[in-house]
Amino acid sequence: MSYALLAAFLWVLAATVTALLPMRRQFPPGITLLILAPVILIWIGVEHGPIPALLGLAGFLSMFRRPLLYFARKALGRPSGEGRE
Repeated sequence: MSYALLAAFLWVLAATVTALLPMRRQFPPGITLLILAPVILIWIGVEHGPIPALLGLAGFLSMFRRPLLYFARKALGRPSGEGRE
């Protein structure tokens, strides 16, 4: 197994552990994981090609869909939709 895939595996484990934390403790490790994801995906793309990198991107987007939507809405100046049920 390459170091890129090992890093991705460890990232997934860290994301799972972070998801199990109480909400108030999820922010610092969650931001760290959010920043590390593109680096690991590019590393996978360089070592293994675009298909594994795209599969990793799909997994990343499914795990971080809510924070990414929040940041996209904030960047576009739209309401964040936080008050919705």
